[in-house]
Formats: sequence, structure tokens, C-alpha cells
Amino acid sequence: MITFLAPFRVDLLLLLVAVSWGSTYLVAKELVSAGTVLALLALRMLLAAGVMAAIAGVRGKRLTRTELFAGIPIGVLLAAVFAFETFGIAHTSATNAGLIISLTMVFTPVLESVVSRRRLPGTFFAAATVAVAGVVLLAGNGTFDPPSAGDLLVLAAAVVRAAHVVSMHKLTGGKAMDSLHLTTVQLGTCALLFTTGSFLYGDSIPHYLSQLDPRQRVMFLYLVLICTVFAFFVQIWAVRRTSPSRVSLLLGTEPIWAATIGITIAHDSIGIAGYCGIALVLTGTAWGRSAEQRHRLAVGESHPLRSELKAAIPEKEIAGP
Repeated sequence: MITFLAPFRVDLLLLLVAVSWGSTYLVAKELVSAGTVLALLALRMLLAAGVMAAIAGVRGKRLTRTELFAGIPIGVLLAAVFAFETFGIAHTSATNAGLIISLTMVFTPVLESVVSRRRLPGTFFAAATVAVAGVVLLAGNGTFDPPSAGDLLVLAAAVVRAAHVVSMHKLTGGKAMDSLHLTTVQLGTCALLFTTGSFLYGDSIPHYLSQLDPRQRVMFLYLVLICTVFAFFVQIWAVRRTSPSRVSLLLGTEPIWAATIGITIAHDSIGIAGYCGIALVLTGTAWGRSAEQRHRLAVGESHPLRSELKAAIPEKEIAGP
């Protein structure tokens, strides 16, 4: 059986990452309330940054000033993504959060086109309209009520995540930087911001940790070790063995897994209009990404994901498997 699956190990591991990311919304929902968001994020980032720093220390490669100065502002944006997303999860369903955040695939090309002054094709905006209509249906679930505060917070997270992707590409594209160092600096920046914030708002870290039962502590470790550390290394390992486009395609299945997990495990209540909204979100984001990629190929531009992934991999890893 293992021999049979060997040729598909890259795809299977990437799908596992997508599934783990899709599950984070339900896991976070089980671990967080409005008053414990910063304590949870501080603990998550402290542990993840500590693991990354330990691995970087074993490698013995020095952190450069370029990596530090690029990683800190990107880390501030990443902290904003986590904050908006996690506060949003505390006030909406896991299914809604997982699907609304997928609008990052729509917002990123729009933001990048503004920064680079490059026009997008009309088909992209048609796809974006379909995706947004899906979010409206999903959030209202047939009642056409205004979106909840949680939905709006997750929507803000999607916008900031797009800014994070574009900023990473601008600050690291074409530069020789170590991906482990960049990630460690980003997570360390998040840890510093959330730890400071936990002194000012909500539960303290010790009090939050003392309230976790054994089941929740296992879920927390899963959030850190599988959804953060493991996912990072799989991406770096996989992009050396397959194309960036394939990595993007497989990781792009995250909202499908988020919806599946939210409906089947969390038993989120979804009516017919909600299911129609899910279909429109998935169709619109996939169509928009495809339209944007075809447009890039037509005008002869490089794909941002390819540049971003290539810039993120250490030089010795680019050299070969």
C-alpha cells in the first residue's frame, strides 16, 4: 500500500496541509472566546516561534539584517490577520469563517493590480462578483440579514491577508532570504505583539492555560505543531518536488475542507441558500484564480506565487532535492 502511494506522497501531504488548515476554524472555535483571543494567539505564536527558532539554531545559519527588516513588517501584518480572523471565529461559525477567508484569492490580485498598476481582465471581476454574492448568501443563509460582526471580522482578515501576501512578494521577491528565518521573525513578531496585548485585554496567558482541559490542550498542540510548524515545512519540501501552480491548486482546497468539517463535525446549520452560497464562493474563487493566471500568461508576466515561493526557499534548497 505504501509503495502504491509513494508516487502521490507530495500531493497527499499538501492535501493533508489543506485539511489541517480547513480544520483550524473548528479547532479555534473550540478553544477561544472573545476574552481569550489574545491569550490563545500569544501561546500559539510563542510555541511556534520557539520551535522554529530551535530548528534555526541547530542549523547554525545566522539571521541577516535583510531578513530581520523584511520579516518584522510582514509579521505585523500577519498578526493583524490572526487577530481579525480569531476574533471573527469567536463570533461566527467555523463554516462561514473558512469560506469567507477564501476571498483572499479574490482580494490578492485586486490589491496587487493596484500596487503594480496592472489592469485585470473583466472575467476576473465577474468571478469576484460571483464569490461575493456567495458570501452574502452564506452569511444571511436565505434571510438576507446583514452579516454578523464575526463575518465582517473574517472578511477584514481576508483583506489583510491579501496585503500580507502582496507585501511579502514586494519585500522578499528576488532576494536571497532564508525561509526559516523569515518565518521565525514573523512568528516572533506576532508572539511579541500578542503577549503584550494579553496584558491589556482579556485573560492572562497563565489563567487561560489553566482553564484548558486535557482535550483542549491536545487541540492546542495540534493547532501549533500540525497547522503551523508541520504545514510550513511541507510547503517548502513540496515546492522542490512539484510546481508552484500545483502547490497553489492543492492548498486552494482549504475552504472545501473548512466547509466539510464545519458541516459534518461542528453541525453548522446551513439551509438551501447557504449551500448555494458555498457553491458560489468556491466557484467564484476558483474561476477568479484561473482567470488571473491565464491573464498573466497572456501578457507574459511571472506568477506571484512562483516568485514568492522561490524567494522563500533558501539557496541551498533551490539547488536540488
